[in-house]
Amino acid sequence: MALPLLGALPWVAHAGGTAAGPQRDRRMLMGTQVDIVADGADARLLGAAMSAAFAEMLRLEALMSRYRGDSVVRRIGVAAGRQPVAVPAEVMAVLQAARRVHRDSQGAFDPTVGALSGWQFEPGHEAMPTAADIAGALRHVGAQHLQLDAAAGTAFLERPGMALDLGGIAKLPILAAGLHVLEREGVRNALINGGGDVLAIGRLAGRPWRVGVRDPRAPARLLGTLEIDGRGVVASSGDYERGFVRDGRRLHHVLDPRTGWPTTGVRGVTLLARDVAPVNGWGTALMVQGPAAAPAWSQRHPEAQLLVAGSDGTVWQSPGMRAALKPA
Repeated sequence: MALPLLGALPWVAHAGGTAAGPQRDRRMLMGTQVDIVADGADARLLGAAMSAAFAEMLRLEALMSRYRGDSVVRRIGVAAGRQPVAVPAEVMAVLQAARRVHRDSQGAFDPTVGALSGWQFEPGHEAMPTAADIAGALRHVGAQHLQLDAAAGTAFLERPGMALDLGGIAKLPILAAGLHVLEREGVRNALINGGGDVLAIGRLAGRPWRVGVRDPRAPARLLGTLEIDGRGVVASSGDYERGFVRDGRRLHHVLDPRTGWPTTGVRGVTLLARDVAPVNGWGTALMVQGPAAAPAWSQRHPEAQLLVAGSDGTVWQSPGMRAALKPA
């Protein structure tokens, strides 16, 4: 639901040159387009830093993608019910975060929904499993059966047939790792946008970064804009990016791990925070929990601001979000 609003600045696509102005580069990562914008006086430094950031994000994607046969995530699934698998520290951190959100959301977020593999939402390859397929797959869903041994550095799915899908919780840490590389390389003003999740530091041309919040009921329209000045994260989940219509019903990629079906009741969620940790995984969890869960969640998480667009046309906002969201 988040869309950077970058204005009519003299953009320079990164090509290793020395032209002045904000630099921009983009790659396909994690099944979506990832854009980096970096602003500063040294175009060569910015370009090299963006290349290094993409290299780090690609490295982490290779570890955590469920679509790569050689990824750690796939190896954990292949070894399900048989033996633990050694995992790098970066993967362990994401798995630990996934288990925490699973616990705190009472199972609304579950990283083992990879077992529901009958659903396919890629354009041109859409597929819907049968009710019997879903019922069978649900027997292999349950993050309580994901065992993590931080001391040994291993992860183990206890039951054969289980599989991980970290799509709802790995993207923000991967983007944050890219932003960390930019900072390490000396970039002080930068924004990374990955499929509607936006992380930023510093400013753009001396002004705060502006991020538009799309209306999931009409994605070409904005509900309003948010400003990031210094450091911030705008994380979003919605039902309109990846999905298809079958028998008059809109089916999308955010699955309820309790039913095996796409969520209903919420069209989109937007979260605003200074850092990734308070909001990571909660966009998906709140899509599953529904609009009624929003006020209580917001009270328990004062470090984050929340907007929930319901399927009935209502939009609920935390007080901090109402103050931060400016008219489009």
